[in-house]
Amino acid sequence: MNLIEMIKAAVYGIVEGVTEWLPVSSTGHLLLLDQFMKLDVSEAFWNTFLVVIQLGAILAVVVLYFRELNPFSPSKGAEGRHATWGLWGKIVVACIPAAVIGLPLDNWMEEHLSSPFVIAAALIVYGVAFIVIENVRERKAIAIAEERAHAHAPRHMRTAGDGGELLVGQTVAELADEDQPIQSIAELDMKRAVGIGCFQVLSLVPGTSRSGSTIIGGLLLGCTRKVAAEFTFYLAIPVMLGASGLRLVKFFLGGNAITATEGWVLAIGCAVAFAVSIVVIKFLLDFIRRHDFKPFGWYRIVLGVVVIAYFLLVR
Repeated sequence: MNLIEMIKAAVYGIVEGVTEWLPVSSTGHLLLLDQFMKLDVSEAFWNTFLVVIQLGAILAVVVLYFRELNPFSPSKGAEGRHATWGLWGKIVVACIPAAVIGLPLDNWMEEHLSSPFVIAAALIVYGVAFIVIENVRERKAIAIAEERAHAHAPRHMRTAGDGGELLVGQTVAELADEDQPIQSIAELDMKRAVGIGCFQVLSLVPGTSRSGSTIIGGLLLGCTRKVAAEFTFYLAIPVMLGASGLRLVKFFLGGNAITATEGWVLAIGCAVAFAVSIVVIKFLLDFIRRHDFKPFGWYRIVLGVVVIAYFLLVR
């Protein structure tokens, strides 16, 4: 394997590690990257690589959340083990909608919805969705804060802006999260878990973003940003293990074999994706403590417009 292909594989790993967890669509970014920097691999391997590289990113979740997801942890008592099994039950049930709908449509989606224009449209539509959802949540939270402040202020001192003082020392994003009914993963019930799983089906369209669709579902169903993000991380484990396994089976049953170069490309891509994902997951959780998802929404819109312009005017 030459140095150029190793560098390309590392770049793909970086893009995967960053975009798998940020709600901006990893598959969409990889497909777009392929337009400018193609790997020296067969088409069959490329289609497999596009999915299997995500295993490196998934491993980062396993490492970072091993204790939370391990029901056999010696540090957990009976109650803790029971809660962990309950969490896995929610994860498995939430994966059912995507499995039921995604499995029969996998080949059709791959053949018909991988164009740059479909990716761009999905980027823009869900970018707008993030901005609208966050604006609605924040306006509602501010209205509630003002109402509470108004109710507790002396009658002769009440004004229309009493809620503003509650924002001292905290952001509007934090205020919006405080108003949500689901403040922790433990409070996430089975009904909401299934609802988030249904939103995950939307990610079958390239450019939508699996993390983006499930985070949107979590926000709409009353979760804080942290809960929505963490449950998205957890859902990725069975979903991507299943998707990668299915894609590898299809690859080998199709009479294909992985060459030495392709093996190195996959290994390097997964290793880099793992390392980058560790950093990105920590960054995202820290970022959403005081900020909303609107910056990612604007990024999606701008990228979608740039993609459309590029393929209409340049290509």
